[in-house]
Amino acid sequence: MSGQSWQIKINVLILSFCLAMAMTGASLIVTMAALAGQSLAVDKSLATLPIASQFTATMLVTIPASFLMSKLGRRVGFTIGQFIGLFGTALAAYSIFIMSFWLFIIASALIGAHNSFWQYYRFAAAEVAGPEFKAKAISYVLAGGVLAAILGPQIAKWSVDWFSPILFMGGYVAVSVLNIITILVIQMIKMPLTHSETENPKGRPLIEIMRQPVFIGAVVSGMFGYGIMTLVMTATPLAMQFCGYGFSDTATIIQLHAIAMFSPSFITGHLIKRFGVSSIIIVGVILNLICMAVNMAGVTFFDFMVGLIFLGVGWNFMFVGGTTLLTESYKANERSKVQAANDFIVFSTVAFLSFSSGLIQEVLGWFYVNIMILLPMVITLCIIFWLNNSKKQFKIRP
Repeated sequence: MSGQSWQIKINVLILSFCLAMAMTGASLIVTMAALAGQSLAVDKSLATLPIASQFTATMLVTIPASFLMSKLGRRVGFTIGQFIGLFGTALAAYSIFIMSFWLFIIASALIGAHNSFWQYYRFAAAEVAGPEFKAKAISYVLAGGVLAAILGPQIAKWSVDWFSPILFMGGYVAVSVLNIITILVIQMIKMPLTHSETENPKGRPLIEIMRQPVFIGAVVSGMFGYGIMTLVMTATPLAMQFCGYGFSDTATIIQLHAIAMFSPSFITGHLIKRFGVSSIIIVGVILNLICMAVNMAGVTFFDFMVGLIFLGVGWNFMFVGGTTLLTESYKANERSKVQAANDFIVFSTVAFLSFSSGLIQEVLGWFYVNIMILLPMVITLCIIFWLNNSKKQFKIRP
């Protein structure tokens, strides 16, 4: 095996580990954030406002994060993002300590800004891999989330009482430690040097790139796959609490959901190579519709578990498929603006639906949270079918 091949594998492994640390913190925060917000907020319908501010900040920072990494490089950019996360989680712990809901919202926004940086790990994987290994590299990096799925909710259970009687503060302290570990590990990555951006930094106009069917399919898959997953996952802890389930039960459901999100990544890249991107996206849509049906059928522990598992796998197929599809829409010198545009659109949708989640759950209930899955999935199916009938065929080029 060549030295270059080994370096690619090492880089993918580093990115996978760093994503695992990031997603461990993210799954831990998802398990706690709505409940922490509910404990701090006077108006309980605002319980998910902190996590909504987190996704809003992710949306707003995706563009500057992408261009910052274009100027300074991936490693420096990822490091800056981790320091923002370290400050945000420390501030969140302090805001819980002093019982300040609005300071907690600010801290959550900083965590969201941090999230916008590590979302680019998946694109960095595509950049270090060759064209044939690209889809697999993206899915292997996301496979690091399996470790996150196991550790995140478990750490939430361990840390919830660290500073008892002040609940949830310990979880944010734990995420701060994960940020420190990631800062150290990311320094070992070696990203390839590219000269295409200096040769022709502008490339094609963004509007021309965005008109491509491949870009449209990628964005629709990503924004609806991620947005719907966030809507349902954010409301789940509140719905389970309303149904009388304890924190440990909620953490277990989120853990199983996170495992379902990332464990398919070991094979998603192979499936994309075998069946094509559009087929995998369509399967993801169908799985999300099954999630909707299960969640609307009942509120037993089994219903929550099965529904969230289908939701996790559906997200994986739609998000990995959309990410892989997006890399086919741009040249190397265009990647910063295209990746930024894609993630801005995706996380705009995520932010809007996360804002809606707590309000819908509080005012209308769990049934109506889930009925909102239907329209975005139908739209996605229609667009993918329309694109499949066009001359563009969504298969990864060899």
